[in-house]
Amino acid sequence: MTSSSHPRDLRAELETLTTEAFRPELAEIDRLPTLEIAHLMNGEDATVPAAVAARLPQIAAAIDAIAERMALGGRLVYAGAGTAGRLGVLDASECPPTFDTDPSQVVGLIAGGPGAMVTSVEGAEDSRELAAKDLDALELTARDTVVGVSASGRTPYAVGAVEHARARGALTVGLSCNADSALAAAADHGIEIVVGPELLTGSTRLKAGTAQKLVLNMLSTITMIRLGKTYGNLMVDVRASNDKLRARSHRIVALATGAGDEEIERALAATGGEVKNAILTILGGVDGATAKRLLTESGGHLRAALEKSAG
Repeated sequence: MTSSSHPRDLRAELETLTTEAFRPELAEIDRLPTLEIAHLMNGEDATVPAAVAARLPQIAAAIDAIAERMALGGRLVYAGAGTAGRLGVLDASECPPTFDTDPSQVVGLIAGGPGAMVTSVEGAEDSRELAAKDLDALELTARDTVVGVSASGRTPYAVGAVEHARARGALTVGLSCNADSALAAAADHGIEIVVGPELLTGSTRLKAGTAQKLVLNMLSTITMIRLGKTYGNLMVDVRASNDKLRARSHRIVALATGAGDEEIERALAATGGEVKNAILTILGGVDGATAKRLLTESGGHLRAALEKSAG
């Protein structure tokens, strides 16, 4: 079940991990003034973007591969335990309101199930079998992508998820914060963001968690850009489910078209509040039904639909 069955073996393994390293210069941190600790922590956090920057080619390659499969109807599945699992669930849960994706398109799996979001589930992260069971419930196909997320890069649940997914023909990505990790080695695309030892020894919800959040932001956001879920830097697939988002929808149409308030309201009314369709009716000079057809024919890409309307 675990990669090192004996506690002594596991302790020895943790000793080798950068994310678990002890920093003697911080041994008296609890004696420092609060502002000084805050300065130290802020300085640590400032190093994370540079660590991500060093792995941008690997991140971009993974995104292109994910987008290629999602364009064919595939799903993006995150799998992790503890903080890593929670970050995956967070990223997945934010895709439907941001990009109007179906909740089944981007999925977050956390070892131990939904209850593990708020309470630690004993032993769940140590089970490869649990990862396989959770993935089997999704009925994976070769069009799907599974992203294993683990700061240590050795968590059995994350490594097991990637190995199980790869055996079923799915694309796999391993995101960890240690070099030469088992997780990256098990995946088609290994992304290792080496952020170094934490302020609190082994507390990987800190720099490692920040690094994972930044990379997950990139994986989902840039994949959605590639899939035509945006127009420039505008969220044209935003779901207007409350007053704030309805106001944002109006503003997005205004920014994309330069049209006046009345024309925008007419366009949104004619397209059932669909931002992308409303922009197309204004810029393409077509009615709501034609806008819908052109977008369907263009696979949802607004730029392509605009070219069709001009042709």
